[in-house]
Amino acid sequence: MLKLHEIRYVRLGTKNLDSAEEYATKILGMESVRREGKSLYLRSDSRDHTLCYFEGDPNDQTVGFEVVSSDYLSSAADSLENRGYRVRAGTSEECEQRRVNAFIHFVDPSGTQVDVVLRPHASGRRYFPSRDAGITGFSHVGLYSSDPKRDEQFWTQIGGARVSDRIGDAALLRINPVHHTLALFPANHGGIQHINHQVESIDDIFRAYYFLKEKGVEIRFGPGRHATSGAHFLYFAGPDGMTFEYSCGVKVFTDEEERVHHPRQFPVEPKSFCILGSKPMGIPGFES
Repeated sequence: MLKLHEIRYVRLGTKNLDSAEEYATKILGMESVRREGKSLYLRSDSRDHTLCYFEGDPNDQTVGFEVVSSDYLSSAADSLENRGYRVRAGTSEECEQRRVNAFIHFVDPSGTQVDVVLRPHASGRRYFPSRDAGITGFSHVGLYSSDPKRDEQFWTQIGGARVSDRIGDAALLRINPVHHTLALFPANHGGIQHINHQVESIDDIFRAYYFLKEKGVEIRFGPGRHATSGAHFLYFAGPDGMTFEYSCGVKVFTDEEERVHHPRQFPVEPKSFCILGSKPMGIPGFES
């Protein structure tokens, strides 16, 4: 079992690194950390970086998760290889690029690229955003799944995740007390469906809504509130077709709630995605 501890970063190929930087800093509200060659590193909290754009194919996407010991990393590699997954260890150069001590790389059953990292770097200074978006941190990703039932089994049995809730066959999965760190959405391919950042309050959600509308950014869903996690949310378009989300108020389980929680089953209908009546537009996997 992978025994995942935390989500760490997303790596995205982009057609235009300058445009991606302008969007990430001036629109999304992240801090630009550094440029190295054809890569741009950005952060949204105390981690060294939580998003890396690099010049390349926008379909080249990787999500990174942390484990807390070298034993876990070794057992993760063994567990994956024993089940027929091709696993490779990161080179020293790749570790430096990711600012980690070590990592393994594999592709999940739907084709999403995954890094499992050991001892990722933290930043020695506090996060200072380029604009006051209210971001408190990078929180989760939505992943496309060509077979949600199969992928749920993969992420629970091999990844050690727990199911919080389901909408149809699509599972929302947690690896810590937060309601979900990854969510699976049906598609005919793998990859990252959306990238979430938490913000401080619902006021930040509505400030973002008006700010993004003023800047001509496409609103794809919300403002609204999820039936599953209870979070208030706003989804909007980013570079190269990616969807970003701000949310606040996500459910965090207590130890007792973790012990007794049984996943709820929601039907695939609009109110399962938003209890306030907002309808998603242009986000595959959210259609009812």
